[in-house]
Amino acid sequence: MVGFTNNVNKQKAFLLVKKSALYVVSVLLLFVLIGLFTTISPALRFSSNTLTNWTSEIESSTFLYLLGMENRVFLEGLPPDSEIPKITSTIFQIATSIKPDDPRSLLGSELPGLSIYDSEIYIAGEGTNYTNLPVESSPPLEEVLKDREAIVDEGLDNDESNEEPGNSPSTGEKDVVYIYNTHNYESFLPHLPEETDPNLAQHNEVNITMVSDHFSKALDKHGIGNKLDKTDTMKLLDQKGMEYWQSYDAIRNNVQEVFASNKDIRYVFDIHRDSVRGDATTKTINGQSYAKIAFVIGGENKNYEKNVEIASKLHKIMQKKYPGLSRGVLPPKKGPGTDGVFNQDLHENALTVEIGGVDNNLEELYRSAEALADIFSEYYWDAEKVSVE
Repeated sequence: MVGFTNNVNKQKAFLLVKKSALYVVSVLLLFVLIGLFTTISPALRFSSNTLTNWTSEIESSTFLYLLGMENRVFLEGLPPDSEIPKITSTIFQIATSIKPDDPRSLLGSELPGLSIYDSEIYIAGEGTNYTNLPVESSPPLEEVLKDREAIVDEGLDNDESNEEPGNSPSTGEKDVVYIYNTHNYESFLPHLPEETDPNLAQHNEVNITMVSDHFSKALDKHGIGNKLDKTDTMKLLDQKGMEYWQSYDAIRNNVQEVFASNKDIRYVFDIHRDSVRGDATTKTINGQSYAKIAFVIGGENKNYEKNVEIASKLHKIMQKKYPGLSRGVLPPKKGPGTDGVFNQDLHENALTVEIGGVDNNLEELYRSAEALADIFSEYYWDAEKVSVE
């Protein structure tokens, strides 16, 4: 009996030593790992951004299921037809950033340039697909500021627009729309006879601001008061020693000041032209050529759903009145290589609009500016009726 008791005591002592050793080894391993992560190159360290990238593409239902394992109330937030996510697929996706059911997630990492197609299109207009989404070019500022020859047809009158709609309501003296151009030197190859590079289609006078001016005058004819900002963003960049890709930062304070001084502003248009070619940005409607219009969303704006809502309504009206003119409500721009916010966070009704591309001419662009004013006026006055009721 004494021998049995001694054996039990020895086993207990052995287990105690084993647990203690395991505890000591675990603590030592923890300190080793902490030392490792704090001494390696910063580029290799884990960060909140790394964890965000790992989890950003995981289906939200996966997290609800995980939370639901502890609190079943979370399971009530799942759609009725949702399925339990496969643990193996989820772990594989976290470890590799590859979605088993989406080959773009693999090819986008392996083939140069293909990662730009790793997006979700909210609403695709006629002819819109992953190969012709809006492209943000970022030429060197010194190239943007270079003097270039530009030609404009003398017969093209910027003041010539459609006849004023009869019995149109009016906002009176209130400027309810704000129009500006972040990339104000964006120009068009048909008007730059000596330039062939789409990325260098830039000019200090013949540029997208002429389209914004036409849009502003078309809104006036629809009774919608507006403020057209003529800030020269490119000169701001030059004065501040900033680069082209910092355009949104350069103009941000100016935009904020306008909002602070004019409380009547309810809608905002930052108008651009795209860098993709003419086959994706041109549409013939009733025998006339138009520059197609795209609504671009800043996916890193936390309230971007509001931008999507307005853009979707405008797209729907445009499809009805000008079939094929809209390229759609395009993917939320976010991640490396793009601003991701586009200053849309400064106003709940801010829109970034691409009118045409580098191959469109002013005649096409002016028609589209008038069409945009037409469909926006319908949206605006319908919204006003609803608010009054």
